[in-house]
Amino acid sequence: MQKKLCCVILAAALIATALCSCGGSNDADVSGKPLIVCTVFPAYDFARQVLGDTDNFELMMLLKPGSEVHSYEPSPKDIINIKRCDVFVYTGGESDEWVRNILGSIDTSGIEIVSMTDCVDTLREEIVEGMEEEPAEKEDGPAYDEHVWTSPVNAQKITRAICGAIARKDESCRAVYEENAENYIAALGELDAKFRETVRNGKRNTIVFGDRFPIRYFTEEYGLTYYAAFPGCSAETEADAGTVAFLIDKVRDEQISVVFYPEMSNKKVAVTICESSGAEPMRFNSCHNLTADEFGSGATYISLMSENLEALKAALN
Repeated sequence: MQKKLCCVILAAALIATALCSCGGSNDADVSGKPLIVCTVFPAYDFARQVLGDTDNFELMMLLKPGSEVHSYEPSPKDIINIKRCDVFVYTGGESDEWVRNILGSIDTSGIEIVSMTDCVDTLREEIVEGMEEEPAEKEDGPAYDEHVWTSPVNAQKITRAICGAIARKDESCRAVYEENAENYIAALGELDAKFRETVRNGKRNTIVFGDRFPIRYFTEEYGLTYYAAFPGCSAETEADAGTVAFLIDKVRDEQISVVFYPEMSNKKVAVTICESSGAEPMRFNSCHNLTADEFGSGATYISLMSENLEALKAALN
């Protein structure tokens, strides 16, 4: 409850600052094109795929590449861009409390708004055996897992919703956007089929994360069992001794050869487990964000998930 109250107060202060500075140096650069604002990389990339080679929109991602997702706070300039945008795509869920406060304070009648969590059937975070439980979980109950895009099937649904929002803002190119979306959805379908084949041919169906576990929708989609140090939206990075010991024993007992960690992880817990068990630490991309180098080199959701495909093959064999 305290965290939520802080979000409300912060958002209110930022809104006031942004609205007072709309004519000043904090104004966003205006290209004259309609603006699509996405809070995180998956939404940005899905929108990018829908737009394709068209140049009818300015596309913007608020979360800077390489930055820590869980500590993001919108700047006054970010709020100005949300206020002036034509299409706004955000995750939804508890961590986006600041979004709801901003949207509740501005005129959104001219904005097409897509919440990715509204596009799919959501799952609650769960505390599996051995996982470190947070005090907030005991007080409020598990929150909904927000990493809905980690299932390629969900990514297809989200892409369709984003396509619809963009097309409603530019009816003249609707057929182009819809064709781009369907081509991309077909590529996501091919990726989905490869994951299913990998799981079907694997020698085991259990994976271990030595960190936060941000891929609940992925494991649910493909019928995988998992063990992890923390739930996906945990603020923790240091596991207690009991959690680490449990995961070491699990890796040893089941002869698991790979321990995963997500992008932007300090890898400490995963490396500790591997040093005591002989497993290999490997990155599994949640695609929540990516490094500045990856962004600059043109990495996409599909390229990052294709890396995950190879990592999963190693983990299941």
